[in-house]
Amino acid sequence: MNSAQLFNLTTAVYFVAMVMLAVVMVLRNRRLGILAVATVWCGFFAHSAAIGLRWIESYRLPGAIGHAPLSNLYESVVFFAWSIVLIYLLIDLRLRQRAVGVFVVPFALLAMCWAQLWGNDAIEPLVPALQSNWLTYHVVTCFLGYAAFAVGCAVSIMYLFKSASAAPKADKADDLLPSLEVLDALNYKAIMIGFPFLTLGIVTGAAWANYAWGTYWSWDPKETWSLIVWFIYAAFLHARLTRGWSGRRAAWLSILGFAATLFCYLGVNLIPAIGGLHSYGGG
Repeated sequence: MNSAQLFNLTTAVYFVAMVMLAVVMVLRNRRLGILAVATVWCGFFAHSAAIGLRWIESYRLPGAIGHAPLSNLYESVVFFAWSIVLIYLLIDLRLRQRAVGVFVVPFALLAMCWAQLWGNDAIEPLVPALQSNWLTYHVVTCFLGYAAFAVGCAVSIMYLFKSASAAPKADKADDLLPSLEVLDALNYKAIMIGFPFLTLGIVTGAAWANYAWGTYWSWDPKETWSLIVWFIYAAFLHARLTRGWSGRRAAWLSILGFAATLFCYLGVNLIPAIGGLHSYGGG
C-alpha cells in the first residue's frame, strides 16, 4: 500500500466517523458516541501513517534528497485536515465534548475529499525557494493555527445553530450538544490556541522569506492576507478581553476570521490574477 491509497482509506474512515457522529446526535446514544470517536482515532492513525509513508517515499525518488510532505497544495491540505482532527481529539480527551465532532470532522473530511479529487498527489523535487528547514517550521505553525481556527469556526456554527433552536435553554440531560456557555468557551480557547501559532507562522515565514528572497517582508498577497487574518483574530481577542465580547458576536467574528483564513490559504494560491511569490503553493 502506498501513501495515496492510505490517504484514500483515511478519507473513507473519516466519512464513516462523520456518519456515526450524526447518528449519535439523532439517536442521542452516548455508547455509539464512544465508537464514533474510536473511528475518528482510527482515521487519525491511518492519516498519520500516510503522511509518514509519503515522507519516506520522497527519499525513494531517483536523485531526490527527501523532504517533509509539506511542499505543495495537496500536501498542505492533507496536513491541514490532520491538524484539525488532532485538535478535535485533544479537545475530546480533555473535555469529552464528543458532539463537537459532528461539526468539526466534516471540515477534515471536506479537506481530504478536495485533496483526493483535485489535488496533485505527485511527489516532486523541491524548488530552490523551498529547500530550507524554515519551510517545515513555517508550514507546521501556520497550519496548526489554521486548524485551531477551523475548530473555532465549527464550534461557532454549533453555537449559532443551538442559540437559534426553539428551546436553547432546555439543555436536557439527553442533549448531547454542549451548552452555549461551553461552546462559547471552546471558541475562545480554540482561537487562543490558534493565534500564537499563526503569529509564529508569520514570524517564521518572514525569516524564510529573508533566506529565500533576501527580504523579510515584501507585501506579497499571501503576506498581506496573513496580516489581515492576524488583525481579525487580534481584534477578537482584544474585544473579548477588554469589551467582554462573547456569544453570537464572538461566534460571527470567529466565522469571519476563518473565512479570511481560507481566502489567505486557498484564494491567494488558486486565483491566478492574484499570483505573488507563493504561486508554487497552488500546485
